[in-house]
Amino acid sequence: MSERQRKTFMAAFKAKVGLEGVRGLKTTNEIAQDYGVHPVQVGQWKKAIVEQASQVFEGRRGRKKASESSNPDWLYNKIGRLKMALWIG
Repeated sequence: MSERQRKTFMAAFKAKVGLEGVRGLKTTNEIAQDYGVHPVQVGQWKKAIVEQASQVFEGRRGRKKASESSNPDWLYNKIGRLKMALWIG
């Protein structure tokens, strides 16, 4: 007797199916039949999207702190050291 391998779905596919469930234009069973998945999976993916939707808008807005490598003084200093290394070497 052969063992069946478990299906794995990509995140984009899960999002597509889950969003269709959130829209509510079709029933869960219709969506599951269209995409060839179990209706429980459609419900789980829909629930995950609804629960994690607020995370999309989390985070602070505004200016991001400049990194050290974008500081002009640091860059000129680095250029000077490289020129000295070439001149000496």
